[in-house]
Amino acid sequence: MPEVTQYTVGAPCWLDLSTPDMGISRHFYSELFGWSSYTLSGADFYTDYEMFTLGGVQGPEVAGAQELLDDTLPPTWTCYFRTESAEDAGEVVAAAGGQTTAEVRDVAHLGRMAQFADTQGADFAVWEPLAFQGAAVWADPSAMRWAELVSPDTVEARRFYGEVFGWTAEERGYHRSGYIVWHIGEQPVAGMVPMDEFWPADHPPHWMPYFTVSDCDVSASRAVELGARLRVPPTDVLGTARFSVMNDPTGARLAIVSPYIDF
Repeated sequence: MPEVTQYTVGAPCWLDLSTPDMGISRHFYSELFGWSSYTLSGADFYTDYEMFTLGGVQGPEVAGAQELLDDTLPPTWTCYFRTESAEDAGEVVAAAGGQTTAEVRDVAHLGRMAQFADTQGADFAVWEPLAFQGAAVWADPSAMRWAELVSPDTVEARRFYGEVFGWTAEERGYHRSGYIVWHIGEQPVAGMVPMDEFWPADHPPHWMPYFTVSDCDVSASRAVELGARLRVPPTDVLGTARFSVMNDPTGARLAIVSPYIDF
């Protein structure tokens, strides 16, 4: 697939990992997805920022990572959504009832970002591109394909993200308690699964990335060998895909998916 040069406003466009141990994370994702990486340093970054690439260090960027500055915070993947203005996005989030968790800031010459929490506490971020549009590869093997919200109140989430990003919701029968696919126009951009009675009562709402793999079962098995913990074993979804959810060796949650059809 050709490299991505532009993202629709409101669509996921980037993601990065907050990890307590960059060495462990670098090894895990290198072995699981074949990622290489290079490091960005300087005053525009809180800590060194690792850029993961495909096909060697000179290959297209697929994700980022940085070490946690606060060891009381959990390891996590953060999903970024394309915006025309990070400042305007903050105002819209506040009007919808969300909170700003990291104020708007410039990231070198690459772009501008801000981080937020929705009304139920799920973290997400926005990216206003300058020189850097986001992930240069999307949906290819070893690249991000999908972003999914796990929410205890899907009605409230539909309201919030509809106001913030202009998303419309479509219900599909992918999950025992229903599944939501969000659209921008005709383009599906993200999903949502409800936290039903099978989820732990104290589990926080969260966004989670899905990465494409050619064989879900093989990749899930390899992830376990590398120290991951499976939360959902490889499972078919109504003939559309086969997926698995896991925590990486540091605890960050992610999913892998082998699609049968394009989505």
